[in-house]
Amino acid sequence: MAVLWWWSSSCLSSRAVAAALLCLLVAHGSDGTRHNSNNGGGSGSSSSSKSHKQGGGGRAHAAPTTPSPSPYPSPAAGNNSSSDDGWLNARATWYGAPNGAGPDDNGGACGFKGVNMPPFSAMTSCGNEPIFKDGKGCGSCYQIRCKAHPACSGVAETVIITDMNYYPVAPYHFDLSGTAFGAMAKDEHNDELRHAGIIDIQFKRVPCQYPGLTVTFHIERGSNPNYLAVLVEYENGDGDVMQVDLMESSPDDGEPTGVWEPMRESWGSIWRMDTRRPLQGPFSLRVTNESGKTLVADQVIPADWQPDNVYSSIVQFE
Repeated sequence: MAVLWWWSSSCLSSRAVAAALLCLLVAHGSDGTRHNSNNGGGSGSSSSSKSHKQGGGGRAHAAPTTPSPSPYPSPAAGNNSSSDDGWLNARATWYGAPNGAGPDDNGGACGFKGVNMPPFSAMTSCGNEPIFKDGKGCGSCYQIRCKAHPACSGVAETVIITDMNYYPVAPYHFDLSGTAFGAMAKDEHNDELRHAGIIDIQFKRVPCQYPGLTVTFHIERGSNPNYLAVLVEYENGDGDVMQVDLMESSPDDGEPTGVWEPMRESWGSIWRMDTRRPLQGPFSLRVTNESGKTLVADQVIPADWQPDNVYSSIVQFE
């Protein structure tokens, strides 16, 4: 089968790129059929301009109807289920440099930065809508493995969702970094597996683990006394964030006011608060994950905070 990594420089490519992918899959006929166990966008049937448009347009909206995998799911019914306990079927592609972290800027739609460095270590992935969940899936962790290709090791590797994609490839689609895709291969067969371009894999949601790290808050550039944007990262367990609340401090004594105010999701794992008056630090932050567990970082952001600074808490999800 043709190598498919060249067509995407990031997970946020246009629909034209998605259509190009479908053309490639259709053009390769039997290869598309052989790999298409999930009835995804790579059809092995003969091509026409009409079916091409349907694949790049109408099918692009089919993925959001697929149920999102809840934390640590059991197999689902239908074609996406697996006979192995807890594993679901998906398809995987990859993009970026062969040994890279995906995006050229080592970021992604979730807002994480330096994902080529620890603790992400380039083991990252874009997720389609049932996985990305309009940003609510950012930071969630999945084990992935492949068995169908001769270069596959069958050994599970853990990846973190840092970006999004909407290609109509399969109900569950992981667009992996080159590093993560190659990590599923047998020793010395990383490039061979990457040359497959698109493969069938299995996946399951697993707890995130950040040994030695606490929940951390990065103040985004552009923040000012009336606008505070915070990136939340390194959460053990679910790894994702459903809600962030902020508590200011009294200007008289610097003690917490006792009043929680909800922040709004800006995009990905970045949460913001806009006010008509200057916000009064130090700030306490309350983080709620998908399981409904909450964590409070008391006065984690000092009164003299600065944009583009990182403030680590002393707390972590159990």
